[in-house]
This record gives sequence, structure tokens and C-alpha cells, in this order.
Amino acid sequence: MGKKKKRAEEEPLNTDNIKEEQNDLNGDSQKKKKKKKKKWKEEEKPTVSIALPGSIIDNTQSLELATRLAGQIARASTIFRIDEVVVFDNLSSSVDSSDLTMEDGSHDDESGAAFLLRILKYMETPQYLRKSLFPMHNNLRYVGSLPPLDAPHHLRKHEWAPYREGVTLKDRNLTSGRTLVDVGLSKPVAIDQVIDPGIRVTVSMGTERNFNADIPHQVVSSSTPREDAGMYWGYKVRYAPNISSVFKNCPYKEGYDHLIGTSEHGVVMKSSDLTLPSFRHLLIAFGGLAGLEECIEEDNNLKGKKAKEIFDIYLNTCPHQGSRTIRTEEAIFISLQYLQEPVNGVLQKI
Repeated sequence: MGKKKKRAEEEPLNTDNIKEEQNDLNGDSQKKKKKKKKKWKEEEKPTVSIALPGSIIDNTQSLELATRLAGQIARASTIFRIDEVVVFDNLSSSVDSSDLTMEDGSHDDESGAAFLLRILKYMETPQYLRKSLFPMHNNLRYVGSLPPLDAPHHLRKHEWAPYREGVTLKDRNLTSGRTLVDVGLSKPVAIDQVIDPGIRVTVSMGTERNFNADIPHQVVSSSTPREDAGMYWGYKVRYAPNISSVFKNCPYKEGYDHLIGTSEHGVVMKSSDLTLPSFRHLLIAFGGLAGLEECIEEDNNLKGKKAKEIFDIYLNTCPHQGSRTIRTEEAIFISLQYLQEPVNGVLQKI
């Protein structure tokens, strides 16, 4: 994988808001967090994000193996209902985000981060939309061999659901002139507004199981299926030029309010003994070949900071490992399974 031009340095991260190492995981520090916790609307459901370095792709030996690795991350993210996947670069190999647009299919020599972003976005997209949304690209050559995600929004033609993902078409409804949308059915549906062609939208299909109705359907936010119906509706994908940008450029208004780092140098404790505080947006970070410590050391915005100072909890989710190394794609499965009970414990209370 080739390297792209370095992105200009960003403003230093305000680390004053990042809590120091948690001396007592379930004690005084959690009480402090409760006092500082901001209220949010009851209808807004908490999110879980993961962050990982794109450099893990650079260590693969072939395009096929790189594709398989990306497919494993997509599968893990879907199985454990991850809402956002952030792919970050180490500072020494950061790329301009303009190189990461999906419309640009002319560059086969992508960075690891760009490649991983492309495959993750492709896999998350329902099969019937991929041809319209993804131009041909050499780095998509082996995606057909990956196991499908089979996520709830990856619907078949005969399946009914209250929502469907679709792509807007050039053709208009002959009678009303409304925009038509391909939602994976035998014929497109009309929506209640005019949108340019080639745009991915989430369409409300109504309450009745009627695929042939000509009534216009409503376009809703992609978060509506999760917020209103409690459905898992896939993950978003975001690029960060370095690990500090993972936190700084958080898409959620009030940022991540709980940060978990994973490392063999982290705290060892049973999953059943771990109690997480109520959170609105949880982030779980994973390192590359040399761990999170190296990612932090290479980020000029975090000079002098230790990993345990940045994260609320710094965990070793696989103690007594038999192998000297645990690959990032393996660590994601291990850690998400380890954290499933503590995370669900918080979600069930809300």
C-alpha cells in the first residue's frame, strides 16, 4: 500500500477534558463522572463506537488478505451492533481526507486507512445498492469472497420492514413527478420530496405490508430506525488523521463521554466485575502492531501523555495470552465480547 501526502497538523487536543487514569474503576471516579454527566433526551439512544489504526492493512501480504482482514472488522462491528467505526492514521502516515472520497476510483495505490474505509463502507451498504454507489475499483476485487454481514437493513426483495435503504434515481414518477428510489424491491418507490439522483436515503415504508402501494413514502434520518424502532441499522464510518482527531472530531454534539482503551498493559479484571457508568457515546479504542502506546507517542497533539491518562479505563481484555501478539482484528472480537455484558448492563437501564 502506498503512502499519501501528510495532512497539516491540527490544533492541539484539549486534554483538560480527558480524565486521568481511573484508580478505582467502580468507585470515586464514577461518582465524579455522574456529577459531570449532562442530561440528554430520553428518546436518544446511546451509541458505541470503535477506533482502530489503518496501519493494520499495511502489514498484510496481499490484496486478498487485506480484504479478508477488513471483512473480519466489518463482521465484528455488525455482530456487536457497533454504531460507528473510526479508522485513524498514525501521524507519520496520515493522509489528506480528500484522498478518501468514495467517488474517486482512479487510485489503486491507497493507504491502509483509505483501503479499510472503502471496504467497510462497501460491506455496510445493502447489496442491491452497491452497484449504484460504488464505482469499479481494483481494491474491491475480492469483496465477493467475503461473508455477508446480513444486517437488519440488508433486506431481500420478499422481506418487509418498516424502513429500507435506497438510492435516488434519475427517473421521476410519471403522474406526480416525485423522485423515485430503488429500495431493493421489484419496482422503485416514490418519495415525498425531490432529491438529486445517486443519493443514499433511508425510506419509511409505512405500517402496512404493501410493496405495490403508489403512495409517496417519507425520507427519514438514517438514525430513525434505531431511535424509533430499536433496530440495529449498520455502522457509520469515519476517518481521523491521528488518534487525537478521533476524540476531537467526534460527530456527536457533546463528544464521547466514556473512553475505553485496550492493551496488554491495561488493567486485568473479570468482565463480570466491570461496571460502566451511564454513557451517551462510548468509544473503545484499539492499537496496531505496537499497540495504542505507539499511536499516542507518534501524535504531536498528545506529546507527554500516557495512554492511561487519556482513557477512562485502560483494559487488558485477554490476560494470560498464549501468543506473544494478538492481532487487532482478533482483539476487536475478544474485547467486544468481553465488554458485551457491561455495555448491555448500561443500555438496559436506559
